Amino acid sequence: MNGTRIVLADDHTLITDAVKNLLEPEFEVVGTAANGEELIATVNSLAPDIVVLDINMPRINGLNACLHIRKSQPKVKVIFLTMNQDAETAGEAFRSGANGYVLKTSAASELKAAIREVVRGGYFATPSLTEGMVGSFVQNFKRMRPAHCLTLRQKEVLQLLVEGHSMKQVANVLDITPRTVAFHKYSMMEQLNIGSSAELVSFATANQSWAS
Repeated sequence: MNGTRIVLADDHTLITDAVKNLLEPEFEVVGTAANGEELIATVNSLAPDIVVLDINMPRINGLNACLHIRKSQPKVKVIFLTMNQDAETAGEAFRSGANGYVLKTSAASELKAAIREVVRGGYFATPSLTEGMVGSFVQNFKRMRPAHCLTLRQKEVLQLLVEGHSMKQVANVLDITPRTVAFHKYSMMEQLNIGSSAELVSFATANQSWAS
């Protein structure tokens, strides 16, 4: 993870400095930005691995900046770090191309985990936003992704479920929380239009194309 290059964007310098101190030395913060325009220019110049940005920023807000970044630098992963706890906003963030959504109040305990998960090809959302795995957040999150196009992390979770592991055991093997496993499982069920865990395992067993 030491080679992961990160750009931070927030219009409050104190927050940017605090996040930088939190992430280093595990990750390399290669640039910062105080507004959306500056962020887009910085990302195009530095081509980092990860962008950590706020939603509410001057000139160009975080959601629109994310859209620009995903078009101009599609390999760059985007994680929102925000005070906004609204599920609809979180869903909009993922539709804009985000890979993660972390509340600032949880940054100390969750941001590093979110970066590690996103680097592995997964998605991360502050657990309180996905409580019960129902509602508009998950629905909006799924709409932005093609059906039957599973991420690497989803495939890892699904493979372990097929092998008969419980969600707690999957969490232990992948070094993630059981709630994150549940998030991936229910996301796959919605994505594949499957109504139960048993049907998900049956689908995976009968259709091995997902594993390729």
